[in-house]
Amino acid sequence: MRIRTMDQLDLSGKRTLVRVDFNVPMDKSGNVTDVTRLQAALPTIRMAVEGGAKTILLSHLGRPKGKRVPEMSLAPVAPRLSTLLGKQVRFVPDCVGEEAERAVAAMKPGDVLLLENVRYHAEEEKNDEGFGRKLAALCDVYVNDAFATAHRGHASNVAIVKFVSVRAAGLLMKDEIAYFEKALVSPARPLVAVFGGAKISGKIEAINNVLGKVDKILIGGAMANTFFAALGYGVGKSLCEKEMAETARQVLAGAASRKVRLYLPVDVVVADRLEATAATRTVPAQEIPEGMMALDVGPASSLLFREAIQDAKTIVWNGPMGAFETAPFAAGTLAIMRALAESDATTIVGGGDTDTALHKAGLFSRMSYVSTGGGAFLELLEGKRLPGIAALEE
Repeated sequence: MRIRTMDQLDLSGKRTLVRVDFNVPMDKSGNVTDVTRLQAALPTIRMAVEGGAKTILLSHLGRPKGKRVPEMSLAPVAPRLSTLLGKQVRFVPDCVGEEAERAVAAMKPGDVLLLENVRYHAEEEKNDEGFGRKLAALCDVYVNDAFATAHRGHASNVAIVKFVSVRAAGLLMKDEIAYFEKALVSPARPLVAVFGGAKISGKIEAINNVLGKVDKILIGGAMANTFFAALGYGVGKSLCEKEMAETARQVLAGAASRKVRLYLPVDVVVADRLEATAATRTVPAQEIPEGMMALDVGPASSLLFREAIQDAKTIVWNGPMGAFETAPFAAGTLAIMRALAESDATTIVGGGDTDTALHKAGLFSRMSYVSTGGGAFLELLEGKRLPGIAALEE
């Protein structure tokens, strides 16, 4: 990807608009409850500040659908970011118009501004060129550091670029692209892909795309039930997309024809309901009882998966192995996390659920790289060209 990065630019005295991803969770009192995304943007913000830029931060929060929804205001983010940055971040209650223009005009090198939620304007999600021009009028340099929204073609990451001559990727975006290329463009081999999560329909394009690139593929989570159905196993009350069984059969045939080793769970943890108090037992994958549902991979599967990734040099993981949010069904996801943490491979992890599970287990820092973008990461795995990245290409 031929993209200039911000560390190649002279930002001194320049009005530098940085598209960040501050779509953070908040409680009912308006307090930020998880600062992961704020921390992920700090290296880019610090580089801009230390380079003498007038740093203008732009983000969305939630889905206000073009209206001013008070609980989706970015105002509470400014004091929290100020604390993390060790520097005052001034908040501006709009992202375009006279108030935003005055605030930017009054900036000095080293100052940081946070603009209000860009999705308060309906033109943002329509990728409106006029709105992109208004955003561009605030800056001399445009930096996109919001990988998590790179799969969206919106005004703040596509239309704006037409009106700013100097544009670049931020440090987080640079890392996302570099690790993705390390994973699927020029990986150290053996390369292993691990897919989990609920539905094969949401991951089938990614699975098909990586089949031609990987040496092994491991499939867990509820999507494995669709593969069981394709093999003629009964799946009881398990979540299963039976209409996708033929697609699953094609994946199995595709893996065989490419000589890619495809691993499915050999045992599963079943219960009659998805509750922490439900009675559980472990059964072979082909013997899920009627009236029961598979809610995690079993211990023999965890051992099989661990052995399958033992010799890997690169591992890409997307999606949990079971209903990990409920304690009796977390063991499979925890086992795969530990296997990745203890491996010598470059481990690249993507997907919001997977990210949450890593934090919960205290293993986040043991991964080589954890992507900040669930949907964007998945679309890269699918082989798609992301609008937000394409707009930055020279």
